[in-house]
Amino acid sequence: MKQRRGTIMVATAVVAGLALAGCGSSSLDTGNKQANVNTTVDAAAAALVPQAIKAKGTLVVGTDASYAPSEFLGGDGKTIQGFDIDLFTAVAKKLGLHVQFQNASFDTIITGVLGKKYDIGVSSFTVNTDREKQVNMVSYFSAGTQWATTPGNPKHVNPAKPCGLTVAVQKGTVQLQSDLPPKQKACNRAGKPINVLVYDKQDAATAAVATGKADAMLADSPVVAYAVKQSAGKLVATGAIYDAAPYGYVIPKDETGLANAIVAALKSLETSGEYKKVLDTWGVSAGASTDFAVNPVS
Repeated sequence: MKQRRGTIMVATAVVAGLALAGCGSSSLDTGNKQANVNTTVDAAAAALVPQAIKAKGTLVVGTDASYAPSEFLGGDGKTIQGFDIDLFTAVAKKLGLHVQFQNASFDTIITGVLGKKYDIGVSSFTVNTDREKQVNMVSYFSAGTQWATTPGNPKHVNPAKPCGLTVAVQKGTVQLQSDLPPKQKACNRAGKPINVLVYDKQDAATAAVATGKADAMLADSPVVAYAVKQSAGKLVATGAIYDAAPYGYVIPKDETGLANAIVAALKSLETSGEYKKVLDTWGVSAGASTDFAVNPVS
């Protein structure tokens, strides 16, 4: 479900300050973490990999490493980690392939896949019909939207009644593109518009709430849960999780063979228990799925 240059310097300074206080997401983690999964090749799944991909041997993957716990930078500031990273690394191993993750702005990844800059996009993409028109998507996880605010909810944040609030959100996300627009229209009609602050990175949106620049933020449910956990009491979730939908890997339309191979690899990981082990490591097992499919909403 996911992503200005105009405010990025301010946002970076805010996040850096919060790192000292132990609040936030990607820049605030103090170590590198990885699921301990020893995955072996699944011969049947590997046989589905197109020959050109086998010959290359390595999948170049675009990911926006600012979306903890899905994909984010570890304490060394350069290692990309998260449950998305561990899970797709295991998928690639099932197929006998290596993975090279490249950090990118979220809203450039699909374009990069279409232009063959990346073989695949792995970055908490919500599967929807618009995206399925552009690319193949393989479902592997389920997440909804949740809101967060400061303890005690001093601004009386109600996700169903957001009029008059200042809300932080990441650029390119489903929350910005699909969730907020109808709410904005309704609030404009009521004469109490929502002030939406849009950030390139989720950690900056999170920091905006923790520092009082925004009244609330909204993001994918595992992202909010992780941000709250990491915030040292500066954030709390508010309201119920809603609009649950699958996450999907982004694969070129002309690579259906690779998409089917990834489905087979996911099924193999689920059968072996390795899928669950990755999710348990990152505390996101509530989003576990058994519906691994190509373009599941079309």
